[in-house]
Amino acid sequence: MCGICGELNFNGQPANLSLIEKMMKQLSRRGPDHGGSFSDGALAFGHRRLSIIDLSTKAHQPMIDSNLGLSIVFNGTIYNYKELRTELKKLGYNFFSEGDTEVILKAFHKWGTNCVEKLHGMFAFAIWNHQTQQLFLARDRFGIKPLYYSQQNQKLIFASTLQALVATGEINTQIDPIALHYHLTIHAIPAPHSLLQGIQKLAPASWLLFDRAGKSKSGIYWQLNAVRPEKAKTDQEWLDLTRETLKKAVESHEVIADVPVGVLLSGGVDSSLLTAMLANENLLTFSIGFEDTEQEKGNEFDYSDLVAKHCKTRHHRLLIPNKDVLARLPEAVAAMNEPMISHDVVAFYLLSEYVSQHVKVVQGGQGADEVFGGYLYHQKMYQNNTFEPFYFDRNHEEFLETVSPAFHGENYSRQLVEKHLNLPNAEEFIDQVLRFDITTLLVDDPVKRVDNMTMAWGLESRVPFLDHQLVELAAQIPPSFKMKDNGKHPLKALARELLPSQVIDRPKGYFPMPALRYVKGEFEEFMKEILYSETCRNRGLFQRSYIDNLFQNPNARFSPLMSNKLWHLASLELWLQLLYI
Repeated sequence: MCGICGELNFNGQPANLSLIEKMMKQLSRRGPDHGGSFSDGALAFGHRRLSIIDLSTKAHQPMIDSNLGLSIVFNGTIYNYKELRTELKKLGYNFFSEGDTEVILKAFHKWGTNCVEKLHGMFAFAIWNHQTQQLFLARDRFGIKPLYYSQQNQKLIFASTLQALVATGEINTQIDPIALHYHLTIHAIPAPHSLLQGIQKLAPASWLLFDRAGKSKSGIYWQLNAVRPEKAKTDQEWLDLTRETLKKAVESHEVIADVPVGVLLSGGVDSSLLTAMLANENLLTFSIGFEDTEQEKGNEFDYSDLVAKHCKTRHHRLLIPNKDVLARLPEAVAAMNEPMISHDVVAFYLLSEYVSQHVKVVQGGQGADEVFGGYLYHQKMYQNNTFEPFYFDRNHEEFLETVSPAFHGENYSRQLVEKHLNLPNAEEFIDQVLRFDITTLLVDDPVKRVDNMTMAWGLESRVPFLDHQLVELAAQIPPSFKMKDNGKHPLKALARELLPSQVIDRPKGYFPMPALRYVKGEFEEFMKEILYSETCRNRGLFQRSYIDNLFQNPNARFSPLMSNKLWHLASLELWLQLLYI
């Protein structure tokens, strides 16, 4: 796991290594173990390394293969790299390192742009061909690893974080109205948009190829189909296939590392199932909790402690008082590549700081709900065959009341949803919903959240529920089986084989952060300082009347997913202020 960046000039001028240094400085927390740069005329790469596989200097990056005339910067983990290495050796390739980075280089040399179809894992990488003077960029199937870029002023610059690009001083930082609509309506900003007009994101499961003059080609190398197989399967057959495929995913995510791997144990079904599948007396597990409020309990230790005891893990739990949450809020928001409204972002940030003191790699249960239909809104959509009322944070009319007229436009979020739900190769409405959630919404909410918050502490997070073979299997499972038992039935059935029933039959839980859901006291004053600041007023992003109405009763306006709308606005404005725009 690492941070990558680069520049390619299209005007024949040599690349600017000082620009690379600016970006690498912003990426240092993603890769605390080593930093390196490389230039070849108009092209320059920068890399910050977190050493996970092949801890030797031979695996440092940028990695240059002089014999093949290729250089690479890579962020991520390839879980099938050993199998690919064996295949490539049989094809005549020799290796000078033991990790997965060099395998990508050789795979690109052998299979060109089709190499990404061979890769099983999470990745964002850039490869420079010294002979053809072409730059190849690629991102994994679910966008687990980020890749931002900006193409302007006759150059391309790219990086693992938006902040690294902004640090160059060459970015148009005006807010993109379409992205703003997405953020305030579906709390995600799908690629190619970012919140800033001058920055785009490479879409998941896609690649870009640039030549020296700036001409580009693009490709999509993977799509998710949600259709039933020609030969029907019994419920037991589906369950057996799920068990087998999940077991392979969990094991590969565990063994492909030269450092210890822990588990983020929330106490929910997903992380508990992971823990049970990995259980041994040396397994490290980690939980976090916060202060209770009158409306909500601030931890799920009752369940995580039960699982840890049952699985006999070396368990750690962290209880954070509200004063520490408030003091650390700006840090957590500053670590976001883009603004994120989920209350548990701060929880992941603080938990990651603690976990990073014990391990370099953790597995987590993110993605299981989206893949197997485990959220309450999935049940409502399944029962009602409609999307917007159960998911949109605000309808278009309220969006127009929220932001200033300068940012008014069409109902971009509804257009996006309709486009995705009408794509072919999904049999039922809930199939369409889950595919949209997995391939688009999940990428820019929970997946981005976990990457940003863990990598802020040099901690690699792995998400076996987003193994693409498991996701492909789950998409084929009939909704009548998958959505039983309030959703996620296959996983709950597997969990019953390994865990106490109390963990499975409990009400659906979420990472609790009561102080940001039910706003009062110091937290309300903190948000007032942000939203009534001169900087916020001068920005002119929000309608003042809307802000005033929110503060009249800070806990009266919640989204359908029960997030506080006051925090929506405060977190967005705070993120902009911390970005110094």
